[in-house]
Amino acid sequence: MGHFDKNIPVSIIISGKLRRYSHLSFTRQLFLRNLVLLNIRDVFLTMFGILQSFMKLIAWRPDVIFAKGGYVCLPVGFAAHILRIPLVIHDSDAHPGLTNRVLGLWANVIATGAPLKYYSYPASKAIYTGIPISDEFHEFSNIEKQEAKLKWGVAANRPLIVITGGGLGAQRINDASVVALDDLTRLGSVVLISGVGQYNELKSILPANNEKFQLHSFIASDVASLLGAADVVIARAGATTILELASLVKPTILIPNEKLTGNHQLKNTNVYLEKEAVKFISEADMVNDPKILASAVKDILHSPEASHKMAIRFSNFVRPNAARDVADMIISSIKL
Repeated sequence: MGHFDKNIPVSIIISGKLRRYSHLSFTRQLFLRNLVLLNIRDVFLTMFGILQSFMKLIAWRPDVIFAKGGYVCLPVGFAAHILRIPLVIHDSDAHPGLTNRVLGLWANVIATGAPLKYYSYPASKAIYTGIPISDEFHEFSNIEKQEAKLKWGVAANRPLIVITGGGLGAQRINDASVVALDDLTRLGSVVLISGVGQYNELKSILPANNEKFQLHSFIASDVASLLGAADVVIARAGATTILELASLVKPTILIPNEKLTGNHQLKNTNVYLEKEAVKFISEADMVNDPKILASAVKDILHSPEASHKMAIRFSNFVRPNAARDVADMIISSIKL
């Protein structure tokens, strides 16, 4: 794994986002006053960000621009297009976000995290590279799994179930995990990564950390060893998280957040469901019956051969050379 140079200069620009929500109709969103006002404000922030980007790019004269997506990339990408600076973008999600759909019109080359059939980008400039993943995420041997369980203080002789809602946590997954906790701990040890926002509330009602159950607000380092120790992982469906779990060759249950813009987590999940590489639980079904979590975990733990085959199919999506391939695309886009 490489190391980052702390002396790399960082420059900030202002940008704005277009707020829209897939669980609300377009008409309904038009009548949400605060939402409309924030969107209008952010149009002006984006325009100011474009002006900032022009000035910075004219001063720096970069050979190439690499954009990873997200609304902050729009002003820089637009300025790069006007200034005829080569633009390379990478799209992790199987559903391109609005910014990448716009920048894709101007990009010289586009790297994708999922197979090309899930995108509408021109085939002439799109390349399926996968997502660069740290080499900490690799298939753990049985010895490595046992050592990692001991390191994390969970029972080495029991299956380990890790539940995570991502960096910010996921309240609906947390709440369902609490309801299903007795059933889950009968199947194995449980580690719940709750996110900071709900941690204190959950800590007050859940058992103190022990070898059969642990609650963590966030894991800042060595999350690979915890996930590598797991026998089952329950997670959201962020693109990078998915490929990290695939790199670990881990039996995985995905619960996508279906309220996010563009339903991109559900579309990410469908990529892997199509190949029977993961299990899927609808968030609505989980909320209605939280014990569905334990049922899905039981299916995996009680069918080890089928679960291993599922994990192998999952690992087939990993592109070990993704970082190098993206770097090559960036370098080859420079006008010599």
